Amino acid sequence: MQAYDPTEDLPPVPSFAVTSANFADGGPLPPSQYATGAVPGGRDASPQLAWTGWPEATRSFAVTMVDPDAPIPGVFWHWAAVNIPVHETSVTENASRSGMPEGTLQLFNELGEPGYTGAAPPVGHGKHRYFVMVHALDVPLLDVPEDARPGVLSMALRGHTLARGLIVGTAERPEP
Repeated sequence: MQAYDPTEDLPPVPSFAVTSANFADGGPLPPSQYATGAVPGGRDASPQLAWTGWPEATRSFAVTMVDPDAPIPGVFWHWAAVNIPVHETSVTENASRSGMPEGTLQLFNELGEPGYTGAAPPVGHGKHRYFVMVHALDVPLLDVPEDARPGVLSMALRGHTLARGLIVGTAERPEP
């Protein structure tokens, strides 16, 4: 069975570079990016991210993080943040809790909490992939309600994404 790639369902747009000081593309997430209690050192800290090469017409950014390998239909939303000002080109580790750029709206994750929730694949379920996407938008503010679920953002992004950057991390909790 081929693994589901959530980017295949998105409208095709140009790409740009996204990097993280916490993990390499295709590499494992560090313990701090796991859910609190999922592994030793797990603390629900959102990853550090930086991006370059977006289109000149960009007016703001959004960041999303999904796990397409979760044992649920669709994807498990770990993070959805929108209205990141265009002059911001990075977020620090744990920014979801310690301070996103001014004006950023963090939507509810799958646990019903605003902001980031860490990786916590079921024990013995194998390696999960975490698609972290930065979306370059054509508007300074994307009109989504503060209490919106990430799916609402996903629909709004479809008509406003000029380009998209992607970095994928992995996480696994083997049987003891």
